[in-house]
Amino acid sequence: MPSPFAVLNSRLDEVATPGRATLSVWLGDLEGQPRYERDALAPHYAASTMKLPLVIAAFRRVVRGELALDAPVAVSGTFASVLDCSPFDLDESDDQDPRTWAAVGGTCTLGELAEQAITHSSNIATNLLIDVVGLAEVAEVLRLVGCSPATVVARGIEDAAARRAGITNTVTASDLGLIMAAVGRRDPDLGGEAVLGPVEEMLGRQVHVDQVPAGLPPGTPTASKSGWIPGVSHDVALVRPAGEEPFVLSVCTTIDLAETEAAALVAEVARDVWRAEHPDEHPDELVDPLADEQGSA
Repeated sequence: MPSPFAVLNSRLDEVATPGRATLSVWLGDLEGQPRYERDALAPHYAASTMKLPLVIAAFRRVVRGELALDAPVAVSGTFASVLDCSPFDLDESDDQDPRTWAAVGGTCTLGELAEQAITHSSNIATNLLIDVVGLAEVAEVLRLVGCSPATVVARGIEDAAARRAGITNTVTASDLGLIMAAVGRRDPDLGGEAVLGPVEEMLGRQVHVDQVPAGLPPGTPTASKSGWIPGVSHDVALVRPAGEEPFVLSVCTTIDLAETEAAALVAEVARDVWRAEHPDEHPDELVDPLADEQGSA
C-alpha cells in the first residue's frame, strides 16, 4: 500500500539534493509523538525561530514573579557581544519592527518587546529580551522540552564577533516541533496555561504567515513562528483545525532559493501534508502557494 506521504516524499527527493539543500520535516501530535519525519534531526541555522523559546523563557520568569510584563526596558540598538562584551549595532533596515525602533532612546515594556519579537519577528526586541531574560533561561526551556544538543540559542541577532568565534543558534525540525507541541498541550514543566496560553495567543497574531499557514486551507487556525535569512527558511506551526485533533508541523530548509521561493516551498510541504492526512478532500479546496507568483510571471 503506497504511503499517504508519497507526494511529499517525491517533492523532497527532488529538491533535497546532496550538497545543495537540506529539507527537514516533523509532523506530530501535542504529546510530541511524530506521525511523519524527514531528516528531522538535521541541524539548521535557527534564524528567527529562536525567538520562540526566548519568549517562553520570558513568560516563565514573569509567572515566577521575577519580571513584570509592564516593566519598562530601555531601548537601544547597540548591544554587547556574548563573546567579549564588544559593542555591535543592529541595522534598522534589516528589521521588521518600526515601532520598537521608534522608541530608541526611550522605553518599551517587557510585554511589548515579547509581542514584537513574536508577531513581527523583531530583531531589536529580541536582543533586548535576551539582555533582560538571559540565555541561561532559554537553555532551561530547551532542556525541559527535551531538545537535542543540536538545538542551541547561544547569542543575540547579528552578534558578529560571537558568530566568527563559532557561537551560533541552531535548531532541528524535530526540536522545534517538540517546543511547539509543549505550547499546545500547556506543558506543566514549562508553567502550564499561565505561561503558554499567552505565548500561543501571540503566535496566533503572527503577521508572517507565508510559509506553513499559506499551505493550509484558508481560515485554518494556526499559531506559528517562522524564520528566514538568505538561504534559510523555516516555520513551525501549531494547527488547530475545526473538529479535528490539533497537530504541529515543523519545516526547516537550508537551500539556495530566493526568499519568496523558499517560503512557497515550505507552503507546498504544508499543503502536501494536509492532503496526505485528508485524502478525501478535493485538491481544488487548497490554494496553490505559487499560484499568484506564477500568474504574475
